[in-house]
Amino acid sequence: MLERCLGSRRLRQMQRACRRGSLTFLCLFLTVVVLRGTIGAGKFGTPEQDLNEIRQQFYSRGRRVEPHRVLEEVQSTETNNNNDNNYATFDISKILKDEEGGDDEKRDPNIPYTLGPKISDWDEQRSEWLKNNPDYPNFIRPNKPRVLLVTGSSPKPCENPVGDHYLLKSIKNKIDYCRLHGIEIFYNMALLDAEMAGFWAKLPLIRKLLLSHPEVEFLWWMDSDAMFTDMAFEVPWDRYKDHNFVMHGWNEMIYDEKNWIGLNTGSFLLRNCQWSLDILDAWAPMGPKGKIRDEAGKVLTRELKNRPVFEADDQSAMVYLLATGKEQWGGKVYLENHYYLHGYWGILVDRYEEMIENYHPGFGDHRWPLVTHFVGCKPCGKFGDYPVERCLKQMDRAYNFGDNQILQMYGFTHKSLASRRVKRVRNESSNPLDVKDELGLLHPAFKAIKLPTSS
Repeated sequence: MLERCLGSRRLRQMQRACRRGSLTFLCLFLTVVVLRGTIGAGKFGTPEQDLNEIRQQFYSRGRRVEPHRVLEEVQSTETNNNNDNNYATFDISKILKDEEGGDDEKRDPNIPYTLGPKISDWDEQRSEWLKNNPDYPNFIRPNKPRVLLVTGSSPKPCENPVGDHYLLKSIKNKIDYCRLHGIEIFYNMALLDAEMAGFWAKLPLIRKLLLSHPEVEFLWWMDSDAMFTDMAFEVPWDRYKDHNFVMHGWNEMIYDEKNWIGLNTGSFLLRNCQWSLDILDAWAPMGPKGKIRDEAGKVLTRELKNRPVFEADDQSAMVYLLATGKEQWGGKVYLENHYYLHGYWGILVDRYEEMIENYHPGFGDHRWPLVTHFVGCKPCGKFGDYPVERCLKQMDRAYNFGDNQILQMYGFTHKSLASRRVKRVRNESSNPLDVKDELGLLHPAFKAIKLPTSS
């Protein structure tokens, strides 16, 4: 019938087309089956839903804005993730928040400020404690008192990023010295009394440590902007055996001139005794921030020579106490002006190469300064009293000067006082225990510490 209607030739062409179509459909079907088995059933998992998804893809292909929008969303997500991982752009204030209010009690301004309850028998209490705790002697060997070096910094990050780096260098320098000389160290980052911020924050801390550590004979306070520059120097403890307070200063400038820069409270020794608690009690009332500190500053400016007009600071207050109460305090205060406990102002005097060439560690007039203090540089703040480049340059040089004395024990030194890189200055040996370091710091005699015995 079909052949009669269409003709034999036409029929053969249609049959050939049907066979090819069937083969094509079969290949398409097998391809779909293989793909589904390889990449899964898709988002929905049924043929009908897959067909709907394909239809939707064809429908949206003509809409040019859709792929652009998706790309923007992906890029936006990646950018946000990158910002979340970037320390440089993170706002640190999100996690460092000062709690407002709270349970802090408001102090009555009409009541004189005190560091704590009055203690009048501390020597007796401490003596009894030491007798009952022989494993914690206040002298770790004859003429070698137990010393606690105390320093610290603000609980907040520095106002400029480089400041925290120099605080790290400073504490590393102090740890090195204390490790060599058998001195314990306490680093504080907590403001123990909100009234005593700034210059005065050290006083509540010092009193708390004296009372909490009766085994400590001397507390050594040192500012964060001061560094040790003579790692081999051992403090002449015999020199101070009859004194309770040791500072760098000059008697004539304090007692005769009443000069407000006659001493420096950036580095001092304070014996753990009743006398020290008494002078802390007399020192502290000028420190509470606000009206009290401002009024005390006016008194200090009026009474002390050449003092500018600003709020009361701990150094001026100590000069005033000593100058007006020599009979009460003077007998137990040792004002040291031979570079012991202190050195010189690192920003004002740049003599490191000269000291390496002509001077030496240890005692005498031609010795390296024990401490170099960078008064006025204020690396943790936004502004200092001297150019930033000058301050940071000299702080680096002072740090490297002290660090060279540590590195030489192991055969290295900085390439220069301005360089962070080091160089080898001693060849390796097959008998390393026979090698002696130049300054004798690897196993110094003054580090012979008596350890507590186990019960």
